Amino acid sequence: MYSKYFGFSDLPFTIAPDPRYLYLSAQHREALASLLYGINCNGGFVLLTGDVGTGKTTVCRCLLEQLPDSAEVAFILNPKYSIIELLEAICDELKIPYQHSRSQIKGYIDALNAHLLAAHARGVNTVLIIDEAQNLSLDVLEQVRLLTNLETSSQKLLQIILIGQPELLDKLARPELRQLNQRITARYHLNALSRTELGAYVSHRLAVGGSEAPLFTRAALWRLHRLTGGVPRMVNIICDRALLGAFVERRGKVDWGVLGRAAREVRGQQAMPAPRWRLALLSLALLGLLLGVVFWYPGGSGLLASLLPTVPAEVQASAVASSVPVEEPLAPQPEPEPAVLEADEILIEEPVVAAPPSEPPSSPANWQWPDGTDLGATEPLAYQALFQLWGIEYNPTGAPVVCQFARLHKLGCLLQPVDLDELLKLNLPAVINLFNAARQSFFATLIGVEPRAGLARLNIAGEVRTVELAELRSWLQQNQLVLWRMPPGYQVPLRPEARSALVPWLDTQLAWLQGRTPTATHGEYYDQELQLQVLAFQHHYQLVTDAVVGPQTLIQLSSLTDTDIPQLTASEPEGE
Repeated sequence: MYSKYFGFSDLPFTIAPDPRYLYLSAQHREALASLLYGINCNGGFVLLTGDVGTGKTTVCRCLLEQLPDSAEVAFILNPKYSIIELLEAICDELKIPYQHSRSQIKGYIDALNAHLLAAHARGVNTVLIIDEAQNLSLDVLEQVRLLTNLETSSQKLLQIILIGQPELLDKLARPELRQLNQRITARYHLNALSRTELGAYVSHRLAVGGSEAPLFTRAALWRLHRLTGGVPRMVNIICDRALLGAFVERRGKVDWGVLGRAAREVRGQQAMPAPRWRLALLSLALLGLLLGVVFWYPGGSGLLASLLPTVPAEVQASAVASSVPVEEPLAPQPEPEPAVLEADEILIEEPVVAAPPSEPPSSPANWQWPDGTDLGATEPLAYQALFQLWGIEYNPTGAPVVCQFARLHKLGCLLQPVDLDELLKLNLPAVINLFNAARQSFFATLIGVEPRAGLARLNIAGEVRTVELAELRSWLQQNQLVLWRMPPGYQVPLRPEARSALVPWLDTQLAWLQGRTPTATHGEYYDQELQLQVLAFQHHYQLVTDAVVGPQTLIQLSSLTDTDIPQLTASEPEGE
């Protein structure tokens, strides 16, 4: 229902274990690596555990995509079987003919052993994956262990992967299953997402769904993590309902309130107002506390006065006074007329005055505004400065959804909840979120970097300032937004074996870097030859080596082949 409204090509928060949506956080990469390592070992068990909804099955689906053609897989999804029923299910998965028997196990084992020997002779490895393995009874688990006894003189014939909830660990710790526990050659436990990982997870799913806009505010993401504990399945369910709520209310983003209402609907909770008698008691208690402070605490009257608002109403009602932060201490100077930011006007009225080149670096800690200033206005000003670097005039009033506006100009949005070092690797201007010593949060545009001098240049509400990279790192918050040029044919990240109009462009760019002629045989098919070239490119530039051509890979590739994009530092060609 909301797909067209937000520009999605696919629903981003489906709970189906679609490998396209797998967000490879650090722990998910380790889990996948553990499974691959275990499969390459000679026999034994591989164990993957995690709480409900942490992405175990999705990791397993991704594993299946990476298995070679020489592997055959038996995937058991519902293991609440007796021993006979499990053996029949395995035979069915491997297409092994058998004679049904209610009491004789030997017939199934003989048929399975013969099949495994024949597969081994053909160079085929057989893998048994059992999902929800915590539902297996003790006697069935023991029978599963005995299946690993099917072997030749030098090699096990069956590799077994057990996937389950933490209860499986309790079962394996029991004395009667110690033999099975000792045969586990690789194990990994998936935890819920951290607050930082959750922001990246949401951004990843939005991008795969076809929209790279930051559709969730920072406050909404904070509340999402608090409500879900970082469990991906609950994140998907609540985010899906929140996007529907934002569509119904015709909002451009999911904010704190929309997310809270979505969570209550998902959980079946109704918002109940606090009883009036409770509010009255709370008010009386607070009043009593304040009176106690005034009459019994030395200097209490002064403390009470400090708690009361002291900013004049006319100052509180106005927006950013000249929209430029003031560094303390102030040098004596004539007081300028404030340029008041009207509700229907984003641009500041006074002309932009760039800092002189000789100005020494300053610290974001000292960039402070008077109390009552509407610092939310610094965000559209930062976007405006970012688009200006791309030669595009951006009017926040006419195009409030930043990333939809970017798409109209063939630019993509990349929301990067990473540290400064990761951001600098992209070498592209970015809108960044900072805070100062007074804990005021504001936005600026990172427009240039001098790595050797350790300096960065920022555009803050129209004024250019220089800051040391070490200082910038100290006062930088997460969720930086980068614009990047989307190549012809790009819609969603290109995955192995897919067909896309991006493939000819990708082959041409790699061929230019390698000094070769583009291969005409690729067409629009992302074949294994091109995948190997992408893997080598990703490895060389220290990207995630997964052969998936997404924003990170495309940004790095464009920085080397496209001279018509704004960059933080001038890149030098390889080998010079």
